[in-house]
Amino acid sequence: MESHLAERIKISPGFWEGLRQLGISAQDIARKARLPLTVMTDSAGVTADHYFAIWEAYSDLIGNTAEGIIKLAAAFETAKYPPAVLAIYHARDYRDALYRMARYKQLCPPERLRIAENGEDCSIELEWLSSDRPGPPVLIGITLAALLEFGRRGTGRLLAARSVEFTHSMGNIQALEAYFGCRVRVGAERNRMTLFRSDLDLPFVSYNEELLEVLTPALDQSLNEQQRKLSLIEKVKQIIKNGLSGRPDIQTVAYGLGMSGRTLQRRLADEGATFKHLLAQARHEQAKAYLADPSLDIKEVAFLIGYEDQNSFYRAFRLWEGDTPSHWRSLAYRSESS
Repeated sequence: MESHLAERIKISPGFWEGLRQLGISAQDIARKARLPLTVMTDSAGVTADHYFAIWEAYSDLIGNTAEGIIKLAAAFETAKYPPAVLAIYHARDYRDALYRMARYKQLCPPERLRIAENGEDCSIELEWLSSDRPGPPVLIGITLAALLEFGRRGTGRLLAARSVEFTHSMGNIQALEAYFGCRVRVGAERNRMTLFRSDLDLPFVSYNEELLEVLTPALDQSLNEQQRKLSLIEKVKQIIKNGLSGRPDIQTVAYGLGMSGRTLQRRLADEGATFKHLLAQARHEQAKAYLADPSLDIKEVAFLIGYEDQNSFYRAFRLWEGDTPSHWRSLAYRSESS
């Protein structure tokens, strides 16, 4: 996961234009974030640290997190945003827009979106590619607000969310509740917005089939090229993590990579790795990520990373961390709260 954060993050000109409309110049942001003035014109993008610093500077200049979220969400001009955003705005319906957003978000780390439809609800959860470095509250808020804003602009209706949850304080909660049209809770276990699932069927008045036929292949090609840049070891670990509860073996992973098990074994050996070692690494990394979620009990974590019984998981975790999962979790919580 850390490799994603090493990538450069490109900031759209539309972001700077939105700030300008709010009376904040790029120079103001750069000075506040202690970054060079070239940050707004650097075609190579910025690091994750600089990206977060920019958002923190914006939050400081606005003075209130909630106000910063609402004002910027309303200020953005669709025409000034990159192709990925245009493909969302001109989607067929709200569901198509949301799933396009989740897919093309991979082109711009450091966050990703998880969408789940269940019963009458559609939940959208924001996750960070590095659990060690979550983004600033204003970035979390604007990400979820933008999802609702796209739905409102695309359908031409003043849609409301069903509920919104944030892990951290977000400033004026009453203002956020007025914007989202629902109860907003802070101090939650995750950053999540729940929508009315029926709203996802609403067509977009901004639907443009011809434009999508041009944009979609180009965006998909960019996404595929980005994924091809991952090393073989990263690809193997990624596939393992996606199927840990099903206990993936080397044949299954090799199939996912379009090669035989013997070829994968040979190529891993060329890179000084073994499937067994990568499986253990993937389990170790996912175990820590799952333990960071207090809603999961230890037995469930063991199952999710492919252990049939809790005792086997305890033994493995002691080898990895020199501690029990429960004690490691309590220390992690204590460190976060201090």
